[in-house]
Amino acid sequence: MTNKTIEDAIGKHTQLANPFIFVSHWRSLPAYELVSYVLMFASAPMFAYGINQYDSSVVIQILFSVVALYAGFFAALIWNDISDADIDSIAHPDRPIPSGKISIKKIFTIALFFSALTFIFSYLVNFWCLILVGGTALFVTFHNKYLKRLVPLPAYSEIFTPIQWIIIPVFGFIAVNGSNIFNMVLLMVFIYFADNAHDVSEGIHDLEGDQKHTVRTYANSFGIKTASYVSFSMFFISGIIGFFFVYRGVLTVLFLIPFSIMWLYTLYNSFKLIKSSPNDIQEYSEQMGRKGFNYFLFAFDMIFVDIFIHLLIIHNYI
Repeated sequence: MTNKTIEDAIGKHTQLANPFIFVSHWRSLPAYELVSYVLMFASAPMFAYGINQYDSSVVIQILFSVVALYAGFFAALIWNDISDADIDSIAHPDRPIPSGKISIKKIFTIALFFSALTFIFSYLVNFWCLILVGGTALFVTFHNKYLKRLVPLPAYSEIFTPIQWIIIPVFGFIAVNGSNIFNMVLLMVFIYFADNAHDVSEGIHDLEGDQKHTVRTYANSFGIKTASYVSFSMFFISGIIGFFFVYRGVLTVLFLIPFSIMWLYTLYNSFKLIKSSPNDIQEYSEQMGRKGFNYFLFAFDMIFVDIFIHLLIIHNYI
């Protein structure tokens, strides 16, 4: 966008189009990220169902899951923008609310729209997915608005924030009546460490805002140097779990080779964060947060590609 605000741009379209116009300009999310979410939300039920014959009912469940989880992703981020507006005014003043690009009333309406979409498609998947989404929504709401500012447990915010992402494999498992619980637990553990690793890096960058509003992260609980070591350790653990996916036969070298390259690249940059000088560490931590999140996203792209190619093979398409 040029000099026009997001709200001005939204105002020129119909109410139905408003939410989609908003998210297209909201944080200028790159195209590869938006595509990666589709693959992530599809790969979770596919991972749970495994390499089997997919009939139309399974495909429909996967498609409904993608819509429900995609809408839930946007809803969670927008609600987070609302609850963290005071923190963002310090750490991220260019975001829509602190920059004045959109009013609280308008963004609240958009958050409600995506929340409703999440609940509708969760119900279309099945009743238990609806219950899961409802319970997670309640936890995330109280966590973001109250608990992460009030609970005195050191690093509380970053210990519990990844729960928002763990819903993805659980949802996928329920959606297709998965049978291999251990593999899904492994995926949940991978998500926890991979997401938390980049989140801890970003917490170093957001230190000033988090300290002012008593949000307990690893950085303001134990110091930025310790936080950088924690982030590196979590990246390392997540990579080991990625190798277990192959060891257990869930995924193959189609996943292993690109994943290994991405993991080593991320570890190298995470190590650079540890070695950064006190003057540079906060600036580099923001870059590391982005690189770490790309690692998190691309891992799911690789999972999807591995499973999808093998499905094409067993269905005799290649």
